[in-house]
Amino acid sequence: MKFSRLALAALLIGTSATAQNTAPTPTPAPAPAPSPRTPTPSYVPQPGMPVEGRKPNAAEQTPAFPQQTRAPYTPSNVALNTQVLAEGLVDPWGLAFLPDGKLLVTERDGRLRVIDKGQLSPPVEGLPASVRQEISGLADVVLDPDFTGNQRIYWSYVEARPAGNVLAVARGRLVDGTQPRLEDVRVIYRQEPDLKSEHGNFGARLLFDKTGALLVTLGDLASTPLRPYIQQLDSGIGKIVRITTDGAPAPGNPFAGQAGARPELWAVGFRNPLGLTFRPGTDQLWEADVGPRGGDEINIIRPGANYGWPLISYGHEYSGGPVGDGPVKAGYEQPVYYWDPVISPSSLEFYSGDLFPQWQGNLFVTSLSQQHLARLVLEGDRVVGEERLLKDLKERLRLVRQAADGALIIMTEGPNAKILRLTPAGG
Repeated sequence: MKFSRLALAALLIGTSATAQNTAPTPTPAPAPAPSPRTPTPSYVPQPGMPVEGRKPNAAEQTPAFPQQTRAPYTPSNVALNTQVLAEGLVDPWGLAFLPDGKLLVTERDGRLRVIDKGQLSPPVEGLPASVRQEISGLADVVLDPDFTGNQRIYWSYVEARPAGNVLAVARGRLVDGTQPRLEDVRVIYRQEPDLKSEHGNFGARLLFDKTGALLVTLGDLASTPLRPYIQQLDSGIGKIVRITTDGAPAPGNPFAGQAGARPELWAVGFRNPLGLTFRPGTDQLWEADVGPRGGDEINIIRPGANYGWPLISYGHEYSGGPVGDGPVKAGYEQPVYYWDPVISPSSLEFYSGDLFPQWQGNLFVTSLSQQHLARLVLEGDRVVGEERLLKDLKERLRLVRQAADGALIIMTEGPNAKILRLTPAGG
């Protein structure tokens, strides 16, 4: 069928009118930008408030006595000057002051170095092979009490053994020079029995007492199936031992002569005891033990005492739930102080110098995970205040030591770690 001219014209007119009367589809307006989220404010303690603002992992547990944890923030308002003594270290662990002003420093991968005026020596030759296992490897180093006479040093390290890796202690005579070396090297002590460690926790801190005996901290090897060994007196797992410079049990140890007990044992029941120091002017031995999820501890070590791991703890298992029977049980020592959540205490040192008179008698604790230097204020054996220093560095702190002039020496951790010297600003 053909359209007439009149019909075709009408169709064209109608189509044109429709096109003219149809409004264009508007472009949708852009969606409004989401309002920025208000950041969660970080906890800023005020003097007298608890220094810790994070939620505890073990919220159901309560301290055994006031200020056993979360002590009040106690600022000292001391301005600090921070000097870099050395840098370029790779995961350093231990440090010793040599009589001529040089430093002796270990690196976990198995290197021992002499540092002179900021310059790192080549690795000291003559060390036995050590094993780098996660957080452990070549660890602490100390000088013999008669170092000026015999040039002897002692070091702790993880050693490969047939059944697994455990801690060993060796000694040798340091020969310094352009290529430092060790002579007359001898392994004097091995952690027993040989057991397979899953992740580390070797302890490894070394400290001489005033009798010339060597105290060695031994971790629990971070393996749940091995936990029964920690409370057994015939094992060296989760213990502090006290030995002679030849590695024999030192005279006067509390378990000597007890059937079924290792005669070198000094105290038992530890997880990963990384800090050990004497309170100046006393025979009081203080220790720092790294907890699981919560439950880092500061302890006063008494000969023959049991510190409870893994039967009691103020922390939780990594899998959740309390450790053992909770935090308190008759026959087991309570910590002087604990942290929940953890700070991962890696060393501790009492301050007795003159550069910081405000800090006399304070206990300093380095933190790995929370990256600060904790200053604990004491009244007797109780912590009554805490301050957290060096947070602006944003560095894991491995070690604190007091130098002979009263300066604090801090060692950071990492692939480009530093040794720092803290003195009063303007001093």
